[in-house]
Amino acid sequence: MTPRPAPPADVDRAAAGRAAIAARRARAAVKQEISSRRRTALDAAQAGWNDPESAEASLRVTELLGSVPSLGPTRTARIMGELEISDKKRVGGLGIRQRSKLRDWLVQRQGAEPSRLVVLAGPTAVGKGTVSAYIRDNYPDVMLSVSATTRKPRPGEVDGVHYYFVSDEEFDRKIAARELLEWAVVHNSYRYGTPRPPIDAALAAGRRVMLEIDLQGARQVREVMPEALLVFLLPPSWEELVRRLIGRGTEQPEEQQRRLDSAKVELAAQDEFDAKVVNREVGQAAREVVELMDAPAGAHTSR
Repeated sequence: MTPRPAPPADVDRAAAGRAAIAARRARAAVKQEISSRRRTALDAAQAGWNDPESAEASLRVTELLGSVPSLGPTRTARIMGELEISDKKRVGGLGIRQRSKLRDWLVQRQGAEPSRLVVLAGPTAVGKGTVSAYIRDNYPDVMLSVSATTRKPRPGEVDGVHYYFVSDEEFDRKIAARELLEWAVVHNSYRYGTPRPPIDAALAAGRRVMLEIDLQGARQVREVMPEALLVFLLPPSWEELVRRLIGRGTEQPEEQQRRLDSAKVELAAQDEFDAKVVNREVGQAAREVVELMDAPAGAHTSR
């Protein structure tokens, strides 16, 4: 009887397992470097082509492109189709022609990538704050602007994180010095405004910046920064907006009706905006808003 081959030693299986874990971690580190803008996708691709044993070479092309800030899975799939690259292909396994096409696309995108202020507005109860919070938590490359206010901090609020808490005198100084992109009196009491210096600094550094404000504020921004991209967040339907407003139970019936009346006026202004996004599901709406930051000028469409 022919003897059976001896099974591999446990130490070999353990070593293979450790190697696989190390490889996954190395690929994850590369993707994190790209998504946080510490490294470009072009640099990672070239590293993979220069070293076939590297973590970069073992990345699937879909992983490489999917790590690029703001692309998202939908655009990544479309780009893969345009480049005629299979979603199973790894960076190190691309042929000369495919490498050339991918390199040209990355060079073009890297050179044309804009720094852009995106203004997100919409009617009451549409979910602007929820979408903004999702972007803050899931797209660290996007800076969310922090407003200045003359009201006092509430429990748990941190100066410079939730708001810049300033005196009336300091707010007056900012207005006089033209340091505010927009400002308004809210509920006939405190003033709120958007400081411009942090936004200008972030844009100059190549970062994307998002500002979540009301319709009045968005109009003011358009006046002083016409290159900003204005995005209007829509509810799936009027009935759904009513359900969301009433369902949250934070206002009395009279206030609910006042807000609904305001929402009708706000919805009528949607055509003033460069793009529209329907908030059917928070994660998807957030992805669409972030993807608009990379869309070429003039290519914005309703979604």
